Amino acid sequence: MEHSLILNFLNSIVLQIPGLSKGPLGSANPIVKGMIPSALGIMSISIGLNLLNAVIKRKMVDQEKLKRLLKETRAWQKERMAAFKSKDQAKTDELNKKSAYMNKMNMEVMQMNMRPMMITFLPLILIFYFVLPPLFSYTVAISPISLNFIPGGFFELTCTAAKVAESQLAGHPHVCQHVNELYFWAWYFLSSAAFSGIIMRVTKTTMDTS
Repeated sequence: MEHSLILNFLNSIVLQIPGLSKGPLGSANPIVKGMIPSALGIMSISIGLNLLNAVIKRKMVDQEKLKRLLKETRAWQKERMAAFKSKDQAKTDELNKKSAYMNKMNMEVMQMNMRPMMITFLPLILIFYFVLPPLFSYTVAISPISLNFIPGGFFELTCTAAKVAESQLAGHPHVCQHVNELYFWAWYFLSSAAFSGIIMRVTKTTMDTS
């Protein structure tokens, strides 16, 4: 998985941790009005932040070295898998002798990708909590289907019937008006995931070794 996608997923996970915010992210009286302007605004922000991540990665990471390490480790993994499937024990034993070296290279790849993440993670969390909520409503788009694929209600992207009913109660924020409305942070997550691959290819920060 590309490091930008990992970053976006971690951001979204953090936003779900109880107690980190005083309530649902968003505003009952947002600066940006309407679903279409809000959806386009968040999409633009996600593209901009992905571009920023890509620029930081290009500045901090030696792309040629990263691709060389990835190419070598992936070739070794592919060769070892082929030897295992063909039950070539001699070849498997020979390749296993390089395991320590390959593990070291994999750790170096991980560290190279983590350095940009350590710089961008905290600022993005601060943006989510202090910049975006006053700008946008709690929900900014409507999905034709439910996107709550993870059981237990931990990672809900869309409003449920229970959330809609809760929003109608006195004393509760009017977060959800309709079932399957997308929370604004969820729309950011989906937009970012959709554009991150394109941006990484354009900026040549993809982990594709071809």
